[in-house]
Amino acid sequence: MSEQGLTVERLATGYGDIRVVTDVSLTVLPGKITALLGRNGAGKTTTLRAITGLNKASAGTVRLEGKDITSMPAHKRVGAGLAYVQEGKKVFREQTVDQNLVLGGFSRGLGRRKLANSLDDVYDMFPMLAERKNLLAGAMSGGQQQMLAIGQALMSQPKVLLLDEPSGGLAPVIVKDVLRQVEALKARGLAVLLVEQEVDTALSVADHVTVIDMGKVVMDKPVAAITNRDSLREAYLGRADMSSVT
Repeated sequence: MSEQGLTVERLATGYGDIRVVTDVSLTVLPGKITALLGRNGAGKTTTLRAITGLNKASAGTVRLEGKDITSMPAHKRVGAGLAYVQEGKKVFREQTVDQNLVLGGFSRGLGRRKLANSLDDVYDMFPMLAERKNLLAGAMSGGQQQMLAIGQALMSQPKVLLLDEPSGGLAPVIVKDVLRQVEALKARGLAVLLVEQEVDTALSVADHVTVIDMGKVVMDKPVAAITNRDSLREAYLGRADMSSVT
């Protein structure tokens, strides 16, 4: 496996004595999007939580740019270049857009100059946020809050960005806007791990797909190698043998 970007090998994790993820390996390369797919309860979010340090790994390794971060505290993983946008548009609703972004930069302990540069970069990428910089986050639409959540994560100047269901609860036209921004991040060389419930939505932007079921990987291949998406969708929903996916 490549030592660039994010490399996860034989990861196992869960909650207390309950093991939800038993054997997950995946790679996310710079300038690429890896989609992590699976039905509800497959272990997608739990995998992200273990990668970011919010859940303790009981087995396996997590490497960022070749460095083993498996035992590193969550806050230090942010400083190392890992950013996580959780499901549900987690923003500070009673703070302004500008304040939300600045708080994202503080998570990595950026100095005043680097913080200002990060802020300018995010506003360049999301002009909509710049137009609303003094607006309370809670007063914005769901799609705008999702953009803000992504922008807040980018303030830490990450090397790898983890996105958990960024299209959740959004209208289709807004989902397209969010995905355009995700593709723009890929074009900037960022490594992106995307968890998405909608198969077609994920495949529209992903370069690589990893499918998990019951806490383990059942398929891992480039999107270009998947010629039968109906079989993929059925397998993803647990209605077909993965060997039928080509």
